[in-house]
Amino acid sequence: MDKILEMMAEIPFPSAYDHFAEGESPAPPFITYLLPGSDNFAADGKVYFRITEVHIELYTDEKNPEVERQVEAVLDEHGIFYDKTEVWIESEKLYEVLYSFEMED
Repeated sequence: MDKILEMMAEIPFPSAYDHFAEGESPAPPFITYLLPGSDNFAADGKVYFRITEVHIELYTDEKNPEVERQVEAVLDEHGIFYDKTEVWIESEKLYEVLYSFEMED
C-alpha cells in the first residue's frame, strides 16, 4: 500500500481511496483508487508471493488527453504495466478512465 500512496502523491489531482465522502467530491479532474483483489502465487500450500490488483480511476468532465498523460507518466516512472479503459458515466456527466494493473505487495 505504501507504493500506491507514493504514486497517488505524485499525481497532481485530488485522490481518495474508493470514493470521496458524500458532498466532498472535488471538481474534476480527480482520482479514486482501490485494491479490489489479489492474484497471489502459491507454493507449498501457502502464499509465496503476494500480488495486489490495483484500480486507479481518473474522472474528468471532458476528454482530456493531457490529464491522462500526467497519470500515465507517474505509472511509467514507476515501471507499471497497465491496461486502460474508458467509459462515459451519463448519470454523473463524467468520463472515467480506468487504469488497472497488478503489483507485488
